[in-house]
Amino acid sequence: MSNPALSNNPALNGKTLTAEELRRIYDQPAAQTQRPGVDASAAAADSVQQPPVIVPSDKPMTYENTISKTVMLFLIVLAFGAVGWFMPALALPAAIIGLVLGLVNAFKKEPSVPLIVLYAAFQGVFLGGISGLVEAQYSGIVSQAILGTLAVFAVVLLLFRSGKVRTSPRATKIFMVAIIGYGAFSLVNFILMLTGVNSDPWGVYGARINGFPIGIIIGGLAILLASYSLVMDFEMIQNGVKNRVPEKWAWSAAFGLMVTLIWLYFEILRLLAILRGN
Repeated sequence: MSNPALSNNPALNGKTLTAEELRRIYDQPAAQTQRPGVDASAAAADSVQQPPVIVPSDKPMTYENTISKTVMLFLIVLAFGAVGWFMPALALPAAIIGLVLGLVNAFKKEPSVPLIVLYAAFQGVFLGGISGLVEAQYSGIVSQAILGTLAVFAVVLLLFRSGKVRTSPRATKIFMVAIIGYGAFSLVNFILMLTGVNSDPWGVYGARINGFPIGIIIGGLAILLASYSLVMDFEMIQNGVKNRVPEKWAWSAAFGLMVTLIWLYFEILRLLAILRGN
């Protein structure tokens, strides 16, 4: 499943018409309301099924304004992370609200800056609370998780820019199945922890097979999934810039990239905690 924050809108999926294509359309004779052999209902159905088209903008999305919006969102995450760090009790409600806001933002047809900013704020409180609790148990683990996240991001970005890493339809289908399965597993794990069925701090992740914590294997797979999601994010951003979509879509790109990086950081933090605990 590609990042819905980026792939569910027409602006970033490569369907923008070029100026030459628009010129040819405008030069064509006006279409008749009915074509021979095609009734009005069929013609209407055809028009409904046509994908939306984003016209190249005079004030387009660029790498620079996408980066600036991404940096601003992460500054908000850091600022509210300080709140969660000193008030870890807010982490759970912030996580639930952040999840709801994330879903709303991901499936909106148009980017909403206030909702995206609110998502960053609540995710910051959640990450700050969790990070503070883990840091109190394993000193230095948060800085390790941040460095690990930056390292994965840098490696994936360099490989993408070199052209050595790209998505493919087959790999994306595998990714879709894997992410749906992982999402279901994470939801069940969260419910088991919330209801007290599993008292381990990481739930099922802390289970062991012959003394080996399975969370290490699951965490490694999750980091690979997040890395592939980063590649998909980069491709969507590249499409938006190449097709000169309106600048507002840079907010969607920044939001999608933030979702993936937050996920990546959390998975690395949990993996490090399991390793340190072992």
